[in-house]
Amino acid sequence: MTETLRPDICIIGAGSGGLSVAAAAAAFGVDVVLIEKGKMGGDCLNYGCVPSKAMIAAGKHVHAITEAPHFGVTSGDIKIDFKKVHAHVHAVIADIAPSDSVERYSAMGVKVIEASAAFVDAETVVAGDYEIKARRFVVATGSSAFVPPIPGLDQVDYLTNETLFDRTRATRHLIIVGGGPIGMEMAQAHRRLGAQVTVIEGFKALGKDDPELTAIVLDRIRAEGVEILEGATVTEVRKRGKTGVRVLVKTGEIETIVDGSDILVATGRAANVEGLGLSEAGIDHDRKGIKVGANLRTSNKRVYAIGDVAGGLQFTHVAGYHAGLVVQQILFRLPAKDKPGIIPWVTFTDPELSHVGLSEEEARKKHGNIHVLRWPYAENDRARAERKTDGLIKLVTSAKGKILGVSIVGAGAGEMINMWALAITNGMKLSDVRGYVPPYPTMSEIGKRAVISYYGPMTRKPFVRKLIGFLRRFG
Repeated sequence: MTETLRPDICIIGAGSGGLSVAAAAAAFGVDVVLIEKGKMGGDCLNYGCVPSKAMIAAGKHVHAITEAPHFGVTSGDIKIDFKKVHAHVHAVIADIAPSDSVERYSAMGVKVIEASAAFVDAETVVAGDYEIKARRFVVATGSSAFVPPIPGLDQVDYLTNETLFDRTRATRHLIIVGGGPIGMEMAQAHRRLGAQVTVIEGFKALGKDDPELTAIVLDRIRAEGVEILEGATVTEVRKRGKTGVRVLVKTGEIETIVDGSDILVATGRAANVEGLGLSEAGIDHDRKGIKVGANLRTSNKRVYAIGDVAGGLQFTHVAGYHAGLVVQQILFRLPAKDKPGIIPWVTFTDPELSHVGLSEEEARKKHGNIHVLRWPYAENDRARAERKTDGLIKLVTSAKGKILGVSIVGAGAGEMINMWALAITNGMKLSDVRGYVPPYPTMSEIGKRAVISYYGPMTRKPFVRKLIGFLRRFG
């Protein structure tokens, strides 16, 4: 028998965004229903951010051993036990999982329903044995790996991020289709863990980031032994022997064959909109996701969509940001607006690649006259001490010094971008940053040095020199 629930808020999806809305609403004593058909924590915890960064960490330890002789430290031959790597990855997931668990959210007062959910009309969702009629609904169903219609792909045991971390055996030769952040992070990690790796990218690898900075990353990854084929199309995939794969690749007019042991599909993400009954609820959507306004509200005024399913930037921290905007509107009736331009992102290769705000090209189109400031890691004392001198910071400002965009490539770039995200969120200028004092020696000093370089030309202006000469007369 179906039970009818009438909560204040019903959330579909227990990933980062859904959990954040549920926790915030429950903290204020609001009646909340949270529905999840899969694993609590969603893609990030179980198949994405957490396991991938755990695997990257394992690869970094291998690389550190290979780099140790530069510091006068030597050790024996490197031995990689992939079963233990697998155990490490899943131990990290297990450590974090209690924070996202049914038990924890139930203890908060959230009604958690473990079932598939679908709208049956504009104000009703059905999930398992429950019918939910809420004042407001939040769709936070995330996204899944997009699998392109490559001939023969469905005839092999291809991997996606949802199956990649289940393997307990080492990969001999991993073929990765897609050279975006996921593809390149996993390419470098698996190469460091002993696999031969080939990446096949239809356009440019890491093509959404500044090519000046991505060149540094790609040069490093290639130097470590990863083969990256750009402007290449996979025309067919075939089985090879009992467990291998053969990939037919076309680059321009040249056709080649790449043989490997495993194939990973990393060609982007698809919003999880199927089976939700969105049409029945009067919610406009397409294959890219649910259509929302700047306030994240859908065409059904009762319903909001947040995170990947909303069709914008696909990052865990965006889902959390969206959650805050929705809570602000639902609980406090305060207006809120999504501002994608303040969102930073990081590709966790080595060196790391981070960005926030406008790119140089975008800034020129929007503002015309701009300044571009750079400072290299090679000029930083801490980077020299750590032998991590590959990289630079690139600041893009308006003619009057307002910070428009920042890109960093190098060690710790993901941590450094935090300060610049704060600067752009608050509309800060170079003059606001000029006065802050970074501790020495830290790599984040490169940002301060880039800012100071903006004022370098002033030292050569005749008027300024005359003024200083005049002031000297007064003692």
